[in-house]
Amino acid sequence: MTTATHRTATHRTLNRPMTLILALTCAVAVGNVYFPQAVVPLAAAGLGVPPESASLAVTATQAGYTAGMFLLVPLGDRLPHRAFLVALLGLTGLGLCAAGCAPSLPVLVAASAFTGFTTVAAQVVGPLAAGLVAPDRRGAVIGTLLSGSIGGMLLARTFSGTLGEWLGWRAPYLVAAALVLLLAAALARTVPVTAPSSRQPYPALLAEPLRLLRTEPALRRSCFYQATVFAGFSAVWTGVALLLTGPSYGLGAQAVGLLALVGGPTMFCTPFAGRLVDRRGPDPVNLVCLLGVLASAPVMAVGASGGALGPAALVLGTLLLDVAMQSGMVANQARVYAVRPDARSRLNTAYMTCAYVGGSAGSWIGVRAYGRAGWWGVCALVALLAALALARHLAALYGRAPVGKRLPPPS
Repeated sequence: MTTATHRTATHRTLNRPMTLILALTCAVAVGNVYFPQAVVPLAAAGLGVPPESASLAVTATQAGYTAGMFLLVPLGDRLPHRAFLVALLGLTGLGLCAAGCAPSLPVLVAASAFTGFTTVAAQVVGPLAAGLVAPDRRGAVIGTLLSGSIGGMLLARTFSGTLGEWLGWRAPYLVAAALVLLLAAALARTVPVTAPSSRQPYPALLAEPLRLLRTEPALRRSCFYQATVFAGFSAVWTGVALLLTGPSYGLGAQAVGLLALVGGPTMFCTPFAGRLVDRRGPDPVNLVCLLGVLASAPVMAVGASGGALGPAALVLGTLLLDVAMQSGMVANQARVYAVRPDARSRLNTAYMTCAYVGGSAGSWIGVRAYGRAGWWGVCALVALLAALALARHLAALYGRAPVGKRLPPPS
């Protein structure tokens, strides 16, 4: 079978039921990173340790997830996707079972790190789906998968907290393990066989994301956009916890969780953003999203004063920020996946790593901005970061070559 024929055949394999299964896989895989946060107090009581010590399980999960993105996701270009996904989900299920049966905190921490390391299926599903769908449908599919990830992130804490209160802290781990293993069985039957796109040895695969960042301008642009916007997003959610629990509002930590649920409509916006990317291309969608992030800053700033208008401003501003950030991610990933079809997993590794580095930096800077200038300082930081990304985007769209000739708009 020729390459062209193979591509045509695989494009027809990604039907709606399979897309929904892949979106559910993203939801469960991402949810595994977040649901332990809600059961820390229950696990601490059950294991007889302080909550601060039990929170090491959350830290271990997140550290393992970061390591998995570095060390496992690039293998998506080297291994057949179906076997790789089933193996990842199977290992995740074993890690969750071990965590749910852990007799002591050290065992729980070790099992959590292993679970985080292997629950990177969402980062493998994206490149897989991009290769199974025609280019004019790629944005819509990416939007649907991202909608699943958002749903998993939003609902995981509610799921684990409710189930943990009802059946104990071990129950969320064991139920999550059952879900993951069921998904592994479903994917083993539904995902088509795909040939690896690379035969590079493993060390070369690990080095490839850095090389792609050096050589691919479209990848660097997408990474810069997402890193700056995600930095602002992380700064907001770090600062808003200080705002709501501070003297202006005097609320508890539960209020932060309720505000986070405001992002639920984003699940329905990302598929729409994906269809816009398919029709218009990623650049116009990025432009609107960056303007949306910039506009969210003054809206959120009104929330500094509290009172009757403050909560409404926070709800509207954080919703606008969330929709703009996640919709921009759809545009960025569509651009990234089009750069090198044979290196989508390595491209995704570079992209997601830059995004998480930006998010971590945003959280760190956001705390300091709040300490120096309060909530106004956090909103000013969001505006500055959005302005930097917007300036870079406009320069890419309308910049001029050194010889004075106008550059064509990027694809």
